[in-house]
Amino acid sequence: MSANRFPKLHNAAWPGVVGKGPDSEPPIDLDTMLDLTANAEVDGQKFDGVDLFLYDPHIDIDISDDALKAWADKFSDRNLAIGSVVAPIWGPTGGGAAIDPGAGRAAFLEAVRKGCRIARKLKEWGARPYGVVRIDTASGVADWAADPAGNTANAIETFKQAAAIASDHGEKLAAEGEICWGGMHSWRYMLEILEGVDSPDVGFQADMAHTLLYTLGYNAPEHALLPQDFAWDDEDKLDNALRTLTAALRPWTIDFHVAQNDATVHGTGSHDRTGRHCQAGDPQGKLDIAKHAGFWLRDENGELTKKTRHICWDGCMFPNAVMMRPQTWNDILAAMVSVRDAHGWSA
Repeated sequence: MSANRFPKLHNAAWPGVVGKGPDSEPPIDLDTMLDLTANAEVDGQKFDGVDLFLYDPHIDIDISDDALKAWADKFSDRNLAIGSVVAPIWGPTGGGAAIDPGAGRAAFLEAVRKGCRIARKLKEWGARPYGVVRIDTASGVADWAADPAGNTANAIETFKQAAAIASDHGEKLAAEGEICWGGMHSWRYMLEILEGVDSPDVGFQADMAHTLLYTLGYNAPEHALLPQDFAWDDEDKLDNALRTLTAALRPWTIDFHVAQNDATVHGTGSHDRTGRHCQAGDPQGKLDIAKHAGFWLRDENGELTKKTRHICWDGCMFPNAVMMRPQTWNDILAAMVSVRDAHGWSA
């Protein structure tokens, strides 16, 4: 067993909700997600915690303090910490949009405010020792493309105002790099927003499944680092593309998702098509999980950045039958352990 104690290893709760619902499979309740996580074990090692989705049917964004404390106790009872939380900036009733300077921005900022309140409460109670509040633009790629310059400027201003809210709560925001979010659908557009916001309270949330699609230029072919017909056995070319990508976004990265991807896009239910999250051992997966995680967790000199006290597995839109198998989570935990063994530290 490795002596490394950091980064802490987290599962994500949102795969029980994202892509589920009336137009897909039923959601998996939060208690079940916590049990699946707590029961996973590999060579005596367990998950340290879970990242949380502030969205029904898991956690209502308007939850009372008493109800929230009851959930915090459920995490504690299972020896699970709470890490990063996802603010429902596109909801909960819809209307949030970072590129809209009117009602969309107001709804977006209100969701950030409520998310930061919950995050701060969990921290005050000792249930959440680390982590950030995750956001995106809550805007589609086609909507952004109607006025790229204007919408990017609007998103920057919205994020600046959101950063001020986060700072007031002692929190930081991580902008999710995902190809389905307008203005964030390319690594270079994402960088433009981060540099425009230029705040210590806003950083980047890298997900290995999503950022792999950045290299292929899905939704932004002008910024592709690999050709669409790329031969995946060319490991050097893939590594060079990922080095270019991570050199640009690593300095901004404050939240990190370990994941696997087969270089295709996928959507379930009402969720837009985005990078497919594959099972950890999927033979079609294009990433060497432990190796390529190091591109994010180590700097250009190979030194650990130690900027994320925990890392999280993201398996959005897995079928329920897959998610309910204990072996699925043991395999995921094993992949997470391999990342910590390769890129962790003891104190």
